[in-house]
Amino acid sequence: MKTEPAGNDTKISVRDKILLTAHDLFYSTGFRATGVDTLIKASKVTKVTFYRHFPSKSLLILAYLRYRHEIWLSWFMTTLRRHLDEGEMPSDAISATLYEWFTSPEFHGCAFINASAEAKSEDIESEIKEICRNHKCETKNAIALLTKIADERVVNEIMLLVDGAIIHAQMGMDSETVMNALKRGLEELTGQ
Repeated sequence: MKTEPAGNDTKISVRDKILLTAHDLFYSTGFRATGVDTLIKASKVTKVTFYRHFPSKSLLILAYLRYRHEIWLSWFMTTLRRHLDEGEMPSDAISATLYEWFTSPEFHGCAFINASAEAKSEDIESEIKEICRNHKCETKNAIALLTKIADERVVNEIMLLVDGAIIHAQMGMDSETVMNALKRGLEELTGQ
């Protein structure tokens, strides 16, 4: 999943340039480890310009999470739909979709699992966790919609398997091993 490079200054607003820079830094290193001065320097904007668009780091974190949700869910649905349209069974399609993500150089785990882990240190903990819960709920709904799995219990268990696979891949476990385990679990759940 690619985002517009933050360093690409052609035809993007200053606000978007800051947001894209924050996306790259927050996703790769976390929002706790990324200070405002680092964001300003990497965005190549002045402090006044930065604060004009984002009066606080907290507002930028929330904007980042909303942006990440939009681009990730769009990518996920497009990729999962492509695999399903190629005739793959839901377990294969979900596994293949996640495998594409896990093996991409941009993979740093789930931004929403990561944000939930960091949320305690922020004064906007409840807002962060709400966005993260909504992201997981919409991901679950996308899986149910695209795979046509109507049993809510099964889709909830699929989400637990998916989140577990994400965490294992993020910890550096072999992607093939993670995918094989995920696929077996999905096959058992879906009866394929």
